[in-house]
Amino acid sequence: MRLGPVLRVLGALLYGFVGYYLGVALAGTYELTTWTAPTIWGSMFAGALLGYLLAPWILIAPARAARNSLRSVPMEDLIAGTTGLCLGLLIAALLAYPLSRLPSPFGPILPFVAVILFGYLGATIMVLRKEDFMSLIRPRSAPLPAATPPLAEQPTLLLDTSVIIDGRIADVADTGFLLGHLAVPRFVLNELQYIADSSETLRRNRGRRGLEMLDRLQQNPDVHIEFIDVDPQDAQQVDDKLISLARDLGGAIITNDYNLNRVARLQGVKVLNINELANAVKSVFLPGEGMPIKIIQVGKEIGQGVGYLEDGTMVVVENGRQFLNQEVIVQVTKVLQTNAGRLVFAVPETEAEQR
Repeated sequence: MRLGPVLRVLGALLYGFVGYYLGVALAGTYELTTWTAPTIWGSMFAGALLGYLLAPWILIAPARAARNSLRSVPMEDLIAGTTGLCLGLLIAALLAYPLSRLPSPFGPILPFVAVILFGYLGATIMVLRKEDFMSLIRPRSAPLPAATPPLAEQPTLLLDTSVIIDGRIADVADTGFLLGHLAVPRFVLNELQYIADSSETLRRNRGRRGLEMLDRLQQNPDVHIEFIDVDPQDAQQVDDKLISLARDLGGAIITNDYNLNRVARLQGVKVLNINELANAVKSVFLPGEGMPIKIIQVGKEIGQGVGYLEDGTMVVVENGRQFLNQEVIVQVTKVLQTNAGRLVFAVPETEAEQR
């Protein structure tokens, strides 16, 4: 909902009331007569017009600034501050009557001072002790089964932006192989939101895919995922903050970023790389084994054909070009492990028997 028109109407009403009372003061009476009506009504309409025109500066701009500021405030701070302010104002209201009975000039002034003082103290104290406050209102979780280690003893697995956008972490989580609770730092979530709001279509789609993956992880009852507001002050870049946070928490980083992988390991931080996991679970073939493969394209060398297994492993078939767009039984000759993954070389089974 757009608040601009609403705030303009409020500004017109506010300044209209001011103009009305100003007109009454100029006319010297509340009665509307032939002589006083133009003064009172003219002042009221002039005030309403002035309020409508000045609303962008007196109401809309402060409202937008307050809205933008509230977006960056963590929800726990907002709840704690609002609760503390209400408690402080309640105490000030209880003290207002006895303070107002004091002799002048203290009686008229001290109740107003008490409102400001106790409101500020209530909000400040509650924000500073928000952890204790939230622990009181947060529902107690049911005890975990004896076979499952307590959540506090499970390792903290920090997710970086690349692995969230990649999406395979959600599939791994569905299998139940993630023995630990997932954590997404606030600065990673902010970077993901920034990507999702990008003007470039590809970046925007990647960011939205990452947000969808987080929602999928939250909907998984077997996965414990939390968003933490800790922001290390000893680093500026997101990757450096992630490494610093992992060291402080004694946790591990889940990523598929090659540079982050190397830098984190150099600093003694445990890294779980999704790409390495994908390579590790690919099918293992030994030289001499046979398998069916469909040749879908020609290779770089003369006569070669190329096919792919279900897990994406490339199979290069010598003299396989003649079987293009056909499924043929091949025999593995050798397997190479490269930085890009596993590469399988094979020959058609008919040629292998002739050898």
